[in-house]
This record gives sequence, C-alpha cells and structure tokens, in this order.
Amino acid sequence: MRPRTLVALAAVGLAVVMPAASFGAEDTATLGTGAKTCTVKHHASCPGITHHRANLAGQNLRGSHFQGSKMHHTDFRQANLRGGHFERAELHHSDFRQADLRGAHFEGAKLHGVDFRDANLRGAHFEAPKRAGKTVRQAQAAPSCNPNCSGADLRGANFTGANLTGANLAYANLLGAQLAGANLTGANLTNADLGGANLTEANLSRTNLTYASFVSANLTDTNLTSANLSYAWLVSANLTYAYPLSANFTGAWLVSANFTYANLTGAIFSGGNRFGATWYYATCPNGTVTSTSC
Repeated sequence: MRPRTLVALAAVGLAVVMPAASFGAEDTATLGTGAKTCTVKHHASCPGITHHRANLAGQNLRGSHFQGSKMHHTDFRQANLRGGHFERAELHHSDFRQADLRGAHFEGAKLHGVDFRDANLRGAHFEAPKRAGKTVRQAQAAPSCNPNCSGADLRGANFTGANLTGANLAYANLLGAQLAGANLTGANLTNADLGGANLTEANLSRTNLTYASFVSANLTDTNLTSANLSYAWLVSANLTYAYPLSANFTGAWLVSANFTYANLTGAIFSGGNRFGATWYYATCPNGTVTSTSC
C-alpha cells in the first residue's frame, strides 16, 4: 500500500471519531416560519416548511417528513434520518456526513452541493418522482436493498467514502461529484454523467458503466476490475495507477485518456478511439509493459 493511501485512510479514520460540530447553524428545536412550523423529534411532521441553516446534527429524526421543504445549508451530520422523507425538498449544500439515511426518500429532491460523506445510504431512494397517471404496477416503490438514485440530479454531491454497493445510478447527473474512496461495487451507472467527478481510490469493480461519461474525471488508483465500460466516454480522463483488470472497453472513447502506470491485464479493447491516450509504463491486456500504446 502506497504512503498516500495510508495517509488517506488515516484521515478517514480520524473523521469517523470526530464529533459533529456546528458550522454556523443555529441550535434548532423548532423548524419553520410563520404558521408553518414543527417540533424537532423523531417522526416529526414538517412538510413544506422553510428553514435554512438549521442545526440538526446528531438529532433523532427517524421517520420524519420533510417533503417539499426548503432547508438549504442544514446540518444533518450524524443524525438518525432512517426512513425519513425528503421528496421534492430543496436541500442545497446541506451536510449529511455520517448520517443514518437507511431507507430515506429523496425522490425529486434538489441536492446541489449536498455532502453525503460516510453516510449510510443503504436502501435510500433518489430516483425521479413518480408522475401522476401511472398505473399501480408502474408506481410501485423501487427495491429497498440498495440505494436507488436512477436519474437523480446529484451534481457536485459529496459521496466521499460512502457505501453505494449495488446502487442504481443509471442516468444520474454526477457532474463534479466527489466519490473518492466510495464503494460502488456492482453498481449500475449506465448512461450516468460523471464529467469532472473525483473517483480517486473508489471501488468500481463489477460496475456497469456502459455509455457512462467520464470526461475529464479523476479515476486515479481506482479499482475497475471486471467493470463494463462498453461505449463509455473517457475523454481526457485520468486513470493513473488505475487497475481495470479484465475490464471491458469495447467501443469506448479513450481520446487523450491517461493510463500512466495503469494495470490493464486481461482488459478487452475492441473498436472505440484511443487517439492521444497516454500509456506511460502501463501494463497491457497481454501483460506486457509499454509506454507507447496497448
């Protein structure tokens, strides 16, 4: 394990034991303004409230309802929000670090710049909201075994270190998202847009990345073992030290991608475009090391 990896792991360990602290938010016992208010407690009923910069760090809000609420810059760090409802809520730049969000609902929520570092998102729902007029069969809830973020707008969201194993992020907008160290093993990112995203040291093994866009994304030291990158766009992506062992790059667009020190043993290349890609000391699919082209 390289020294920088050990430093990163040490930093994560320190972050886990640090207590939640207010970042300028007021201590909050009541949420809302005017006639629309609610009391902070578990199973709180707070739909449609407006309350920015609330301090709810460490609170037990299990099963609470915040549908349609406007709660920008809210501190939810280490809060128990299991089974909570945030459908169509506006939560821009709110902080959910280390929060328990198991089974929480974010369908149609606006999450620009939200921080989900080290949050427990098992069973959380981020898919597009159901439209009126759907049949009963079509309106059934998505499976709750893994996070469902299909079609979600997660631009700039911070999932650093988050466990997103088996997550459904198909068609999700993850432009500029922070996914460093995240576990996305077996996840579905078909047609997802990860342009400019940071996936340093993330685990994308056995992940479906078909038609996904990684334009200018940082995939340094990323585990892409057996990932399906068929027809993916990796233009100007940085895959330094990445290990896409046995990954499928059929039809992938790799123009100006950087494979410096990458290990591509067993990877499949068929079609696509590798013009201008960098291969400095890269290990090719047949096991040979090259600095020209695989």
